[in-house]
Amino acid sequence: MNSIDTLNLDARSLRVFIAVLDEGSVSRAAVRLGLSQSAVSHTLERLRQVLGDPLFVKSGRGIAPTRYALRVGPNVRQILDDLQALASGPPFEPGQAEFTFTIAANDYQRDLLLPPLAAALRTAAPGIHLQVIPSGIPSADMLRKDVCDLIISPHPPSASDIIQRRLLDDRMVMFYDARRRQPPATLAEYLQAHHIGIFFGAGERTALEGSLTARGLERKVDVTVSNFSGLPAFLQDSELIATAPSRMANQLLKPFATAPLPFDYKPFSLLMLWHQRNQDDPAHRWLRQQLVAVAEPLARQYP
Repeated sequence: MNSIDTLNLDARSLRVFIAVLDEGSVSRAAVRLGLSQSAVSHTLERLRQVLGDPLFVKSGRGIAPTRYALRVGPNVRQILDDLQALASGPPFEPGQAEFTFTIAANDYQRDLLLPPLAAALRTAAPGIHLQVIPSGIPSADMLRKDVCDLIISPHPPSASDIIQRRLLDDRMVMFYDARRRQPPATLAEYLQAHHIGIFFGAGERTALEGSLTARGLERKVDVTVSNFSGLPAFLQDSELIATAPSRMANQLLKPFATAPLPFDYKPFSLLMLWHQRNQDDPAHRWLRQQLVAVAEPLARQYP
């Protein structure tokens, strides 16, 4: 038997060999692979020359594998499996991993989702450390330039290379100190009330502020803070109103009363955003799955 010229072996040829071995027929293998019968026959002939064996011989009206073909069949399947694993990247072992994963999230998303994610990592992957940075209104460059590995935000950047997945839904409501005031009952009363506004660190306005401006409306903003964490101190014992996500009633804004907005404003979705280059990375995919698992029970409790 001739020595094998491995440079003339490729995954496509090996898949043809396995298909013919499984189907026991060149024509059926061609159908399975979406190739012409002549293409399959040509590939088999090349494999015969490279491997130095007939591989398949006529048997009645069909063909039968040679002893060599039967013997190398399992090896060829393993090679194809290994090639597939190579394409998917090296195996990922959460318990053995050692790296820092950076997530960009404002304080609302951070406090809602990341403490339970950190707890899950301490159990399943203690060597993976979370670094949390503010997202503001995120840009695609935060992911393109590796400022962070993942963003959690209701504001996806408009970019074809950014992938998104919905985690959960929420809606904006009014928070106020019930000892000092009642909530506005109409849009006019809402606009005349005294508000705490949110302008993120880089000066970006919230979607609510932009929506009101687009409608030609303006509310009275007495105080502006750079994140939701600044709301409680100003709400306490005041007549101010804060408009914030309803799920904050279970966390940062728990001491305050809530009321629906006195005008139509659609709910929003918290999204998980990542760059397409990380789509198939095993570690990145595993961490996304952990975040989805954290969000699922919260998603079922839509307020």
